[in-house]
Amino acid sequence: MHLKLIPFTLLACIISIIKPSLAQEKLTLEAAVQIALQNNYDIKLSNNSVELAKVDVSRGISALYPNLTGNFSTNNNILNTNQTLSNGQSQERQGAKNSNVAYGPVLNWRIFDGFEMFARYDQLKEFQKLGESNLKLTVQTTIANVVSNYYDLVQQNQQIKALRTALEISRIRLRNSESRFQIGKAAKLEVLAASVDLNTDTTNLLRQADVYRNTKILLNELLAREINTDFTVIDTIITQKDLSLIAIQTSASQQNPELQGALISQRIAELNLRQVKANRYPDINVNSGYNFNRSTSALGFARQSQSRGLNYGITASVNIFSGFLQKRNENAAYLEIENSKLLFDRLNQSINAQIARLYQTYQTNIELVRLEEQNMGVAQQNLDITLEKFKFGSVAPLEFREAQRNFIDANARFTNAQFQAKLAEISLKQIAGLLSLQ
Repeated sequence: MHLKLIPFTLLACIISIIKPSLAQEKLTLEAAVQIALQNNYDIKLSNNSVELAKVDVSRGISALYPNLTGNFSTNNNILNTNQTLSNGQSQERQGAKNSNVAYGPVLNWRIFDGFEMFARYDQLKEFQKLGESNLKLTVQTTIANVVSNYYDLVQQNQQIKALRTALEISRIRLRNSESRFQIGKAAKLEVLAASVDLNTDTTNLLRQADVYRNTKILLNELLAREINTDFTVIDTIITQKDLSLIAIQTSASQQNPELQGALISQRIAELNLRQVKANRYPDINVNSGYNFNRSTSALGFARQSQSRGLNYGITASVNIFSGFLQKRNENAAYLEIENSKLLFDRLNQSINAQIARLYQTYQTNIELVRLEEQNMGVAQQNLDITLEKFKFGSVAPLEFREAQRNFIDANARFTNAQFQAKLAEISLKQIAGLLSLQ
């Protein structure tokens, strides 16, 4: 009896873990993706980066306009003064107080800098586009992770069902063996073997249930919600079977976020070169202001003076020689452009290679799904027939166990083929920038 109590106790624990309860949430794939889009921390961080880039673009606009400030200054001093005038008279004053007050608006406007300000403004806009491309990449990556983990739970749930079926059959086998032993038609060895197999099936189910729970925690983490939130998933994996290689390649060349980001980085490097070359041209600034000035002096020809009026002017400066620094900066900018082109070409080749490999994996697993579905049907029929024969004692226990193992293995291969085909489909759509909620 001791051998029987252990598996049934464990089975009770398993049922409490994996059996759906009325309180569990029915989580659809669409709902999971929507929760992730709202809560995921990586998406929030990327979105904030885009908002910061928009602020920088606004700052870039302000650099194109004049700068107007209001200035105010006051200076006071107390001096011991001794003056000799032109007529020979001498004046002396102890503790003479002098003050000066000046205030007014001042305008400064850089009207020409070799077009550097325009290149900088265009570059800031490209940085915003780069942030948006990175946000799209983050969103696509998050969706891919959510969908992959969701369907991982689906295929694990299918395996759990198969293992539970196998466990129930092992319990029938044990009861049958015990009945046969009691009436003298089976040896004790048969009962012990059935008990060992029941324990093995229980262990396999426990381990699968543990993996299932951990995957749930991982999905809850991706959804940025309480990690112990319990839920159930759908019970089928539907794979799109008509993906076109040419369509995937065409879409990837136009919509892949990483490729788009590489193109934007190339334009940023080109705009950086424009800014460096702008240092070859003069800087021209216009300045103007309206000033009010008042000064008082306890000693001197003018005891008090006051003035107000408009001032304006223009300044220009040009870099004549900087120790060949300008040439070095331009060469470095050209190298950055060349590197950005090489990075784009390398990334483009890598993406094409990924598509080729994934598409081959996708096609292979589509065929495996068809094959393993047939095998699973055959294994199910074989198990049913063997079980009926076993009940009548016309099948040896080892032959019965082999049929049971074939059923479990066929089910595992079928669900794994479905899952691998779905993963390949998800990856292809992600690379092509076409990943949706399905």
